[in-house]
Amino acid sequence: MVALGSKALPLRIPKTSSLTKDDFMAGEENSYGKRGRKGSMSRRSSKKHPGFDGHHSAENLSGGVSAKTARASKASKHQIASGPQPSFIRKQVDPETKKYYSEISNVIEGNEVDLEERSIICGNALEESRGKEVELATDKIISHTFETLLEGCDANHTCEFLRSCAEGFPSIAMDQAGSHVAEAALKSLAYHLDHLQDDKAYSEIEETLAIICKVIVDTPIEIMRNCYGSHVLRTLLCLCKGVSLDSRELHKTKSSTILAQQLNSRPAQVEMNDSQYLQQGFPDQLKFLVFGMLNCSKEDILTLQTDQCSSLVLQTALKLLVGHEEELLHIIPVLLGCNMENVVEGNLIKITSVQNLLRLMKGTAYSHLMEVIVEVAPETLYKELFTKVFRNSLVQLSYHECGNFVVQALVSHARSQDNIELIWGELGQEFKDLLEKGMAGVVASVIAASQRLHSHEHKCSLALAAAICSTNESPGCIVPRLLFLESYRKCKDKSNWSWPKGLKMHVMGSLILQLIFKFPSEFIQPYITSIASMETDHVLEASKDSGGQRVIETFLSSNASAKQKRRLVMKLRGHFGELSLHPSGSFTVEKCFTAGNLSQRELIVSELLAVQSELSKTKHGPPLLRKFDVDWFARRPDQWKLRQASKESAYKEFYTTFGSKETKSSKTNSFLAETPRTSQSENLKEMRKEIDSSIASAAAQSSTLQILANENSTTKTRMSGHKRPAERAENKGEKFCKAVAGDDILKSKTKRQKKEKNHGGDENTVEKKKKKRPRKDD
Repeated sequence: MVALGSKALPLRIPKTSSLTKDDFMAGEENSYGKRGRKGSMSRRSSKKHPGFDGHHSAENLSGGVSAKTARASKASKHQIASGPQPSFIRKQVDPETKKYYSEISNVIEGNEVDLEERSIICGNALEESRGKEVELATDKIISHTFETLLEGCDANHTCEFLRSCAEGFPSIAMDQAGSHVAEAALKSLAYHLDHLQDDKAYSEIEETLAIICKVIVDTPIEIMRNCYGSHVLRTLLCLCKGVSLDSRELHKTKSSTILAQQLNSRPAQVEMNDSQYLQQGFPDQLKFLVFGMLNCSKEDILTLQTDQCSSLVLQTALKLLVGHEEELLHIIPVLLGCNMENVVEGNLIKITSVQNLLRLMKGTAYSHLMEVIVEVAPETLYKELFTKVFRNSLVQLSYHECGNFVVQALVSHARSQDNIELIWGELGQEFKDLLEKGMAGVVASVIAASQRLHSHEHKCSLALAAAICSTNESPGCIVPRLLFLESYRKCKDKSNWSWPKGLKMHVMGSLILQLIFKFPSEFIQPYITSIASMETDHVLEASKDSGGQRVIETFLSSNASAKQKRRLVMKLRGHFGELSLHPSGSFTVEKCFTAGNLSQRELIVSELLAVQSELSKTKHGPPLLRKFDVDWFARRPDQWKLRQASKESAYKEFYTTFGSKETKSSKTNSFLAETPRTSQSENLKEMRKEIDSSIASAAAQSSTLQILANENSTTKTRMSGHKRPAERAENKGEKFCKAVAGDDILKSKTKRQKKEKNHGGDENTVEKKKKKRPRKDD
């Protein structure tokens, strides 16, 4: 024992906290992290290190458990995520040791010990566990103390602890209490990696991980299938990759987030190589661990394919190896059950194994795994999967409760227009049946892929309209029915369906409409007519719903005609102040201001002025008031109008001079209208900001001119038939605004052209510099 004894450390009653559910296994069996009633203690969120976030981060790379809770709830009995239980017999901890660690716990959890002394105490206490780490780490009470010790000690003591218990590490990892200790040790290493002082510490951590990985690959199947060991393995994989365990990006397991990623208009592929998510990693250990886990017999592979916990580990491994095509070309065929002997590239999948793969994809565990496979598969392997496995089977899978998610992932990651051609050939005529069967996600994925690859957009638009509205019905019903897609789907008499009152709008229907309004306006005229002809009450109700708001905003940002947009804006007259007080509603107000003409913008600002005091007290209010120059409008409404008119003139001149052909030929006359289809859209947005800044500066100088003119007018005699000095100054100020803005536009354009010439015209540069207000409902 160390010098700290019972006399030096007065015994205190251990503090207990309320029972909570550990949300690490979102969407899985919640047994992980639970404690029994007797002697139970909840896992607490530690704030000792910035790198410890209190949440289990390895789960967050699983990529879809919580996204498809419907599948998880219907998993068959042999796929329950409990896995094999630890086979070792837990030894009882002697009373003296229990008392010692209780005293240690009281000391390090108090406020009397400084950080340096605390680190020494934690290191000494870990040394005292030498030779009996397994029984101590798996004790339900002492394990909590061990977590705190590992969080408070230095890298050297953490490495010594892991090396000492290496042989028993699998037993610790597969234990309900011990798994938390194992993760705390790995997170401690991650923290120290992020605060390395020298290369010696890095080498020591690498050597420690090599020992742990070697022990795991000796018996990987049991650990992978264990619900506690699965978590520890995923944390270890992330540590080897160098992924920051407290990265917010790793916590995106919400179904809405995964869905948004799949329906993104950009090419969707997991990318873990962004520097903001990476620390120093151990690539050799990562590959050793992944290949070691898969170096098992064919019988074991069949087990891993249908086991939920193993599936999560494999999903994490695949995502962490994105960009390593050679490794993926070896790993994915193994997971597909291919015979790797005597195979050649392009002929990995045998026709005889296709039916088995289709059967596996109808199971919960393997369907999740296949989603990640099609996401990360290299081009050649994706093409082979598409043509050999999925072609002529998309309809069959789309109507299955698990298989439809695989189809969504496959379509969302389509690589070419040829892929869309094949997808459309099988699913293009199924839109109506898919919506009626509740498989709207498949329809949304096809529309999103079509929009992203610019293929079959018009056909998708027509097929969706035909699926929701018969030929003898008015197109005005299209948008309302999609907004309440679930209500319309369940309605028996669809011809007499009407707008339901007080019902939340359908998430998937709203997403489909957002995708549709990104199409060229000539392809979506029925949808434009429908949303512009909505009743005033319905537009207001939609503007207060999270899904409906985004639909309205997407429409106002589309390249529909300015007349149709302003028709919709006028239906919110009298409610802009009310909407602006809500964080999400303020975005809708911004879009309305952007799409409106001068009189409509004046109306919006006047309504915001009426609630200015209340709006200024909100978090989002002050930026909104500044953006619309509400204070300036209150003091000098005429000058405010002058500034807005100058902006409009400057924008029109800019678009006339520098706009793309599509921008010039667009039917919209709104000077702030966005053109999401053009490759210059991001540059145009940046240019609008520069114009705004120029106009504001010019307006300030114009105001000075007017003040001077007013002063001079008191000393000069007004002459009949001539303009007053103030009027001449105002006209001069307007011309000055236009002149300054035009000059700045030319300078900005020249500067941008030089930058694009030097840097290859990177359109993503502007996007990286943009800072957007976060939506509260995101």
